[in-house]
Amino acid sequence: MNDTTHDIRIRPGGLADTPAILDMLDSAVAWMNDRGNTEQWGTTPYSRKPGGVARVERYVTENAPYIAELDGTPVGAMVLDSGPSPQMPIAPAGEPERYVRLLVSDRRYAGLGIGAALLNHAVEETRRAGAELLRVDCWAGGGGELVAFYGRNGFTPTARFLSGSWPGQVLARQVG
Repeated sequence: MNDTTHDIRIRPGGLADTPAILDMLDSAVAWMNDRGNTEQWGTTPYSRKPGGVARVERYVTENAPYIAELDGTPVGAMVLDSGPSPQMPIAPAGEPERYVRLLVSDRRYAGLGIGAALLNHAVEETRRAGAELLRVDCWAGGGGELVAFYGRNGFTPTARFLSGSWPGQVLARQVG
């Protein structure tokens, strides 16, 4: 549980991490909005969206949360589950898998490899679970930067989907 990349330590998360995760999500919304991206997560801070706090609390109590720390400060969060959210129009994989339900980093620490470190940890957790497939879904709008990020981290696009008018992309990585 002590994966380290660029002095990044990854540890299991829990309910006490909810405020830090909400802060990261709120700052990510502001960061995206400052760059003209209001489509991915909207303009309302995540902590003020209806159901936002409850969703994060469910993530950290019903799934497998992980927190990336730098010198003891939370700088990223990831939540793993056994499949996609039932609220998303994504078909089950048909084989055992681990699924990244949430990946966020504190934008003040951008460029340090926090997301990559968390995804590498997800690969190890997928192997520990005895699964060979790791999947994630993400926003496929804009210039495709988020899809490209996952591609740089070993994921291959599989299926596109729409959740209302929100364009999404499912990506997969074989880890066996």
